[in-house]
Amino acid sequence: MPAQPIQFHNRVTGRLETEQVYGEGFLRFVYEHPLGALPLHALVKRRLFSAWYGRRMDAAASRAKVMPFIETFGTDVGELADAPESFRTFNEFFYRRLRPEARPIAPGADEIVFPADGRHLVLPDIAACGAFFVKGVRFDLAALLRDDALAARFAHGSMLISRLCPVDYHRFHFPFGGVPQASRVVTGPFYSVSPIALRRRPSILWENQREITMLRTETPGDVLLLEIGATCVGSIVQSFTPGEKVSKGGEKGYFRFGGSCCITIFEPGRARFAGDLIEHSAAGREVYAKMGDVAARACG
Repeated sequence: MPAQPIQFHNRVTGRLETEQVYGEGFLRFVYEHPLGALPLHALVKRRLFSAWYGRRMDAAASRAKVMPFIETFGTDVGELADAPESFRTFNEFFYRRLRPEARPIAPGADEIVFPADGRHLVLPDIAACGAFFVKGVRFDLAALLRDDALAARFAHGSMLISRLCPVDYHRFHFPFGGVPQASRVVTGPFYSVSPIALRRRPSILWENQREITMLRTETPGDVLLLEIGATCVGSIVQSFTPGEKVSKGGEKGYFRFGGSCCITIFEPGRARFAGDLIEHSAAGREVYAKMGDVAARACG
């Protein structure tokens, strides 16, 4: 059976597009081929494998990968805060900073922005979600949060899932202004978060290594911010100071090498998602949009 393409709606271009997957052949083998289960469970999902690959991307020799990557995937070098030739390793390029004007932050007082560049999917009511990527599979919020009281509080809340590909800008930001609490780490494996993997195993999102931060805000209330690790993610780096007030769009941290995912969870009735997100998510299709663009409006 031919490989099913990964399609998404691109908010920037207004078109339905097919994702260019970094390492697609390898991903399809380990997640779709019967023989792929052996390397997947014996090696690929292991912390040591991701740490080893991350170290390779920190080696001086990895610098040679930067320009071929830029040319192959069409990275807009005009957005970069630093010149491409200034990166000493591939990882430095991977978690690159952008010029502030490259990602304008939606200014409206009630506008909630995307925390990262990526392909986004929303669940307007987590508990009422009848299927997640695979028919009949519900999102397991209790497993994701590892906190029964917190899961009960947010059970009928809404969720924004922002999936980052290796080709994306890999710093993540605060979707709204407020005061972040200290992050909590939940250990787990490092499966891929590509739809190639999620279509087979949606539970990856509540199994993988993750970090959870509570953001206390005035208008949308308490917001949960999660960063999900994935295959070849060397580490999740938090760059904010707990207890110190942050502005909407302010940097929260960054992922070292690998595809990754951010999850934003709102209390019931506190966020109203943009129409295109609701429309395409209902069809099981992600929407590509950039950090700083409007994802939702805060409700009082």
